[in-house]
Amino acid sequence: MRLSRYFLPVLKETPSEAQIVSHRYMLRAGMIKQASAGIYSWLPLGFKVLKKIENIVHEEQQRAGHIPMLMPTIQSADLWRESGRYDDYGEEMLRITDRHNRDMLYGPTNEELITDIFRAHVGSYKDLPLTLYHIQWKFRDEIRPRFGVMRGREFYMKDGYNFDVSKDAALHAYNRHLVSYLRSYERMGLQAIPMRADGGPIGGDYTHEFLVLADTGESEVFYDSAVTDLTFGDRDIDYDDVAQCQAVLEEFTSRYARTDETHDEALFNAIPEDRRRTARGIEVGQIFYFGTKYSEAMGATVQTADGKSVPVHMGSHGIGVSRLLGAIIEASHDDKGIIWPESVTPFHCGIVNLKQGDAEADAACDALYQSLTALGLDPLYDDRSERAGGKFATMDLIGLPWRITVGPRGLKNGVVELTSRRTGESEEMTPEMAVEKVAKIYAPRASM
Repeated sequence: MRLSRYFLPVLKETPSEAQIVSHRYMLRAGMIKQASAGIYSWLPLGFKVLKKIENIVHEEQQRAGHIPMLMPTIQSADLWRESGRYDDYGEEMLRITDRHNRDMLYGPTNEELITDIFRAHVGSYKDLPLTLYHIQWKFRDEIRPRFGVMRGREFYMKDGYNFDVSKDAALHAYNRHLVSYLRSYERMGLQAIPMRADGGPIGGDYTHEFLVLADTGESEVFYDSAVTDLTFGDRDIDYDDVAQCQAVLEEFTSRYARTDETHDEALFNAIPEDRRRTARGIEVGQIFYFGTKYSEAMGATVQTADGKSVPVHMGSHGIGVSRLLGAIIEASHDDKGIIWPESVTPFHCGIVNLKQGDAEADAACDALYQSLTALGLDPLYDDRSERAGGKFATMDLIGLPWRITVGPRGLKNGVVELTSRRTGESEEMTPEMAVEKVAKIYAPRASM
């Protein structure tokens, strides 16, 4: 993409309403624009990153054997009355009456709707296990929406639902989700720690939140520092292998890590003092096993091998897709702007022409642009007639991991400059070598 033809409304000044880093940089980098309190339009740059995050979530869910679908944003209140949650959910639920005076709501979650779909089409244990998921906009009428996409009213979320014939099978689904989430977060360049949490309005005896450590996090967390040494890496996990998934869960949850809601001071104090940590955390996902809570209330049963009709065991599993974008910025930035991990960057690299209008510089930049594009990469070429300092500031703000700088002086020696946004280190090389190096950086991701 040529920047002169792109819509990138960057701001030089920080809007007064932006209180945290991610909100400031998302506004300044022209990624979002507030439509009303807690509701945002996603402008082209922000939308590109949102789709990158969404694609990773889709890939890892389907790798784990989960089946994508799509449910509506507007739901019937009658389903929520069946489960008993319509009156219990509270004022965060946006309730609507349609022209026929039917009670509707803008879905904050989908346990009721997916249970209704299941009971209409599944009746035998032979159809289990089954996990369905979708990525859809949700709405919760927060009393004080703030921090941009971190605490908005409208948000984009992956929510998945497993159906199993027994508790043991449902707990395997729980473990399978934990593994798939760990892999998803690491692919996004994040270390998300699973922490024992409270079930809240969804319910359930088994639940873990995934939190990214950040000073701006809303939750106070307590943990054994040993958990931050754990990485999922490139493990080849068989998601159908109960023992493998259980082993990963035990590895990542055996160390103490809890939010303030479930913190146990006695257990925490049993950890060696030099490993006790308190910090702030950003919640980016949560998994639940809640047994037969919804299936019993709504009549979602299957017939077992011996002919008995039993309620299915269920769990729900959510990842905050739009919130993750803010969390990545909170975890990866400096005083100049965002620093995107390669896996979610909106453009693979930036090309900066130091002397737009110079025939040789223009030709070199065009050749770089065409070469990178031909390799399936997506460069952003700053071809504006702007001063060099302004171009560098824009590239630093929007956070592309790599920048190729082209100018008459370097071209006289046959070189361009390749700069890492994360380290700030620059290296002079021929244009062909710069293209080859950028291509190699992204090559492993092309097969994911």
